[in-house]
This record gives sequence, C-alpha cells and structure tokens, in this order.
Amino acid sequence: MTGDLAVLLPEVALAGAAVTGLLAGSWLPRHRQWAVGALAALACTAGLVAAVAAWPTGAAATAGPGASGAGAAASDGVRTAFSAAFTADTATGAGRVVVLGALLLVLAMSAGAVRGDRRESEYSVLLLLSGLGTLTMVGAGDLLTLFAGYLLASVPAYALAGFAKDAPGTEAALKYYLMGALLGVVMLAGAAVLYGAGGSTAYRELRGTLGDAPYGPVAVGLVAVLAGLLFKAGGVPGHFWLPDTAEGAPPAVAAYVTTLPKAGGLIAAYRVLHDALPASATGVDWTALVAVLAAASMTLGNLAAFFQTSVRRLLAYSAISQVGYLMVAVAMAGRSGQARTALLFYLGAYAVTNLGAFAVVAALPRARTLEDYRGLAGRSPLLAAVLVVCLLGLVGTPPTGVFLGKLLVFGAAVDGGYAWLAALAVANTVASLFYYLRWLGPLFRPAAAGPPVQAVARPDAWCAGTAYAAAAASVLLGLAGGAVLAPLTAGPP
Repeated sequence: MTGDLAVLLPEVALAGAAVTGLLAGSWLPRHRQWAVGALAALACTAGLVAAVAAWPTGAAATAGPGASGAGAAASDGVRTAFSAAFTADTATGAGRVVVLGALLLVLAMSAGAVRGDRRESEYSVLLLLSGLGTLTMVGAGDLLTLFAGYLLASVPAYALAGFAKDAPGTEAALKYYLMGALLGVVMLAGAAVLYGAGGSTAYRELRGTLGDAPYGPVAVGLVAVLAGLLFKAGGVPGHFWLPDTAEGAPPAVAAYVTTLPKAGGLIAAYRVLHDALPASATGVDWTALVAVLAAASMTLGNLAAFFQTSVRRLLAYSAISQVGYLMVAVAMAGRSGQARTALLFYLGAYAVTNLGAFAVVAALPRARTLEDYRGLAGRSPLLAAVLVVCLLGLVGTPPTGVFLGKLLVFGAAVDGGYAWLAALAVANTVASLFYYLRWLGPLFRPAAAGPPVQAVARPDAWCAGTAYAAAAASVLLGLAGGAVLAPLTAGPP
C-alpha cells in the first residue's frame, strides 16, 4: 500500500490539499480564505516536483511474477499501482505536468475574481478535485478507474460552471451537466459491454482476451467509451456543451473547461486504444473512425468560429477545432512511432497558449465582443501583444509551441499512412487564420471618439500576470522544443 501511494504522489498531494482546504475553509474568516487558494497552489507545485522526479527514464527494474503496486515496474521503467489499475509512464508524467501547470495558471487567473467571495475556499477545492479526476483519467489502466476519474473530473466542474449563480452560469452548468450525465452513462455501458466481451476491465487483460470476442460487442463498447472521452475533450460528437458553457461560466472557469479536460480525455483515449484495444489484437479497425471524428472536429470547429462576434464563443469553437488536430495523433496510435510524442507535446503547447488568450479575456471582463477590443494596442500594449502571440500561436505560427506540435501531428499522420488527414489538417489551419485575424484587427484600429471604453479599462492584475506568463511559456516551448521532446520519447510508444 505504501508503494502504491508513492507512485501516486502528485494525486495524493491534490487529494490532501482538497480535504485540508475544505476543512480549513469552514473555519477561516472570509478575509483569510485566500489561504486555501495558496494551499492549492502549493499542492500543484509539489505535484509538479513529484511528477518530474518520478519521470520514467527507461531504467531496468525487476519484479516478482505476482508483483503489484510500485514494485510491478516493467523493464522500461514504467510503474503501476493497485494491480495496474493506475500506470505511471511517460504519458502520465506529461499529463501531470500539463494538468498541474495549467491548474496553477487557472488559480492565478482566478485569484482577483474570487477574492473575498463567501465561497472562495470552495472554488479552490473544486478546482483541485476536478484536477485530481483528470489526473486519474490520465493514468487509468482499468475501465473502472477511468470511469471513476471521469466522474471526479466532471461533477466539480459542473459546480464551477455555475459558480457565479447568475442566469448565464446556471444555463451553462445545466447544459454541461446534462451532456456529461448522458455520455457518462453511455461510457459506463460501453465499459460493461467490454467487460462482458473480454472478461475483465483491466487494459492489459483486455488486450489478450478481446481478440477472441465477437466483433459486434467490442465495436459497440469501444464507440460508447469513446463517446464519454470525446465529451471530456470537447470533440465531435460530444462538443455541444462547450460554446454555451464557455460563454456563461466565469472567465477562469471557461479557460479551465476548454483546456484541462482535453488532457484527461485524449490521453485516456490514446491509452485505451493503444493498450486495451489495438486493432491488430481485436480485429476492430478503429483508426478510420477516429480519423473521421478528427476531421469532423477540426472542420466543424473552424466553420462555426468564422463569424462569431463573442470572444468566448470564438475561443470555444477554436477549442473544438484544436481537439480535431489532437485526435489526429490519437488516430495514429500504433501506426506511427511519433504519435504519442506529438499528442503530449501538442497538449502542453495548446494548454499554455489557450490559457494565455483566456487570461486576456478574464483581465478585461467587460470586453465581450470582438469590437470591444478596438484600440487595445494603444491602451494596453502588453495585453495586445499577448493576444497576438496566443491567437497566432493557436493558428500554428512559429516560434510558438503549437507550431511544433502541429508539425509533429502532421508528420505522424503521414507516417501512419493518412496523408489525406494531414492535408485536411493543413487546410483547416490555413482557414482558421481568418477568424483569429478578425479578432486581432480591432486591436490596432483607432479607438472610437469619446470617453474611454470601459470594456478595455483597468485590466485585472492577476489575469494580466497570468497572460504574460502563459504567452512566454508558449514561445519558450517553441524555441526549446528539442529539449522538451527528448523526455517525451522515453519508454514504449
């Protein structure tokens, strides 16, 4: 048991901080509730340190034939916990860094907005619990563990979406919850079908047993599990909640739901397809299905974003299109040796770039439409510069990290024999430049005559600082991509 918990140090840090914060928040006076947010940031930092320290190096390890927990490490340095229900490998390490780093940015982005709120401590606890669920999905090696992580990631996020308790927030939370509950039930039913077909819920056992199972149940179970994971990621066909939730939820929560769940949903999808249901072992060729869903996500997201005037809805549809590019790497699982590296790097680059754009939106809460940003370059040149870096970064403009991530994804598609998918992704990338430029154009136009527009006055200091940090991280990932890619290639693909 002690060895199992040692494998789960980042997750234990979040769980401990959530429980401590919940108890402390019940006794702290309102003007000192910020201490729970500081505790949450400390837990994320400690989790990051533990994740980096436990990064798989490929060093050999030995284990007895019946070993489990931390001792059940394979020769590639991968460690497992609770009879391989949780796997700590390179994908888990990268997912931890992305999720915990993004959580730190969201906490910083939220600090000014929730300061003094009577539910300030609950806000930080909900973020920690939802982040813990996402980390559980990232490392899940069993369908039941995956579903437990899905619930833990989702339920606190529903509450966060309606945290403001206003009409838009209530509508956002309701749509988010209804879609999540529906696809969660579908996902659980799919896990039950796969259990009936393979006789187990563990990935490593399903890999060996599903090859002899009937084709129909395996295909149905796979599609149902993917439906739940696509809801978490915000991809077609589980994307309907995302634009309304991003528009109605508080800005920092909108940044959270368009960023962090992608790491849990897409890494989990890669692991399920690669570890539990490889096409060579099950006879179900899911590559074409995932490729079509990737094409649909990137195309629908771009088309829907073209004529949006709301900045949050534009970023939400942009998030849907980004899922399509990320799913290209998921589709290439088992077909290209660089698929996992492309997925993990792109997730990290997208997370900081998207959070940087949302931090600007959160810093200017009254700027709701594209036209509200008119003259921003003159009033707040640094925020305008961040917006330029992040929006062009989302397109895939060098030297940002998303540029390198897209190159890796396109290369994986070509290497996996899906050149048409790479060509479609390139076409969608070029097309996306249109709606990002529609937002950037007003920044440099002269401000309207008359008194200063309140929409772009007095940016929130915490959000502005988060925006600067995220934009710098996006550029740094692009410039130092080689150093970052090296540890992502450790361990088996």
